[in-house]
Amino acid sequence: MVKKWCSNFYIGLMIFFLYAPILVLVVLSFNKSKSRSKWGGFTLQWYERLFSDEEIISALTNTLLIALLSALIATLIGTLAAIGINSMKSGTRTLMMTITNIPMLNAEIVTGISLMLVFVAVNFARGFASVLIGHITFNIPYVILSVMPKLRQTSRVTYEAARDLGASSFMAFVKVVLPDLFPGIFSGFLLSFTMSMDDFVITHFTRGASVHTLSTKIYAEVRKGVKPEMYALSTLLFASVLILLVIINRRDAHQEKLRKE
Repeated sequence: MVKKWCSNFYIGLMIFFLYAPILVLVVLSFNKSKSRSKWGGFTLQWYERLFSDEEIISALTNTLLIALLSALIATLIGTLAAIGINSMKSGTRTLMMTITNIPMLNAEIVTGISLMLVFVAVNFARGFASVLIGHITFNIPYVILSVMPKLRQTSRVTYEAARDLGASSFMAFVKVVLPDLFPGIFSGFLLSFTMSMDDFVITHFTRGASVHTLSTKIYAEVRKGVKPEMYALSTLLFASVLILLVIINRRDAHQEKLRKE
């Protein structure tokens, strides 16, 4: 009994420390006072100002666009790369997976500075395109590592059976292999999208002066003092992610229930 209580207390304490800062941020987004230590009453004015602030909306648009495009492109490239790596011999496959892991183990600042030096060396103008290329580059390994386990679980027999029944290589892949890989592909896409939304270091080193994302915008604002509008924006992003997670988990639970029936 005591052991169970201690276990529950520890988990509750851990969750509290994880989400207490977010709860404070949510409360501040409804605080009429700009002071973080004084409650001035409930208000929605920061949400109203958020949608009328062109700089913040521009940063949000850039963030979402870069995250979506980089996740889509990285998912496509990473999936094809995973299929290619999986078809290699054991020794070559191990080497390629080691190379794939290097960007993930490296500090982000190393990747960011390396990409910046490449853009400078080839005289590539830093801006939206350079940030997009940088995000695609560091997202690809996450997709590969999400798809590879599903490839190992996929039986080649079903693919060969489809070919024997007259399906072309492309149709056999689309109709037989791709549905088995989809959970891994979708997980890789979500992970890439999240990592891209969250990134600051690589964006900071690859962007031009005219391009801002939410992370770089908040970094610039910290020196002058964070606007309460940023609290409102962060609250909306947190709520969006929470709703998305609930929907995905409910869908997965429903599909699992249908499979058991």
